[in-house]
Amino acid sequence: MDKYALDDFRDKLLRRKDELYGRLVKIEEDLDQPMNADVPDRVTERENDEVLEGLGLAGQGEIRAIDAALDRIAAGTYGICARCGDPISQERLHAVPHAPLCQTCAAEVASRTR
Repeated sequence: MDKYALDDFRDKLLRRKDELYGRLVKIEEDLDQPMNADVPDRVTERENDEVLEGLGLAGQGEIRAIDAALDRIAAGTYGICARCGDPISQERLHAVPHAPLCQTCAAEVASRTR
C-alpha cells in the first residue's frame, strides 16, 4: 500500500477516534446526571443508562481496534491479515478501516463464534 493511501487511512482512523471520544464524553455526562425523584422516571432513566453503557462499551472497543490499526500502520503491517497474512482488500478497508482480518478469515472467525 502506498504512503498516500496509508495517510488517508490514518486520517480516517484518527477522525473516527475523535468522533468516538466526543460521543463517550457525552455518554459520560448523561450517565453522571442525578436520577429523577419520581420512581417511574427513574426506571426509564435506568433503562436508558443501560443502553448508554452498552454504546459506551462498544465505542471503547472500537477505539481499541482503531489504536491497533494505527499501530499496524506504524509497524508497516496495515492491510495485511493478522491471521493468514494475505492482503486485506481495499474495499474491506474502506468499509472497516480498523479491520485486522481479511474478509475470508473474518467470516471464518464469525462462523465459529455463532
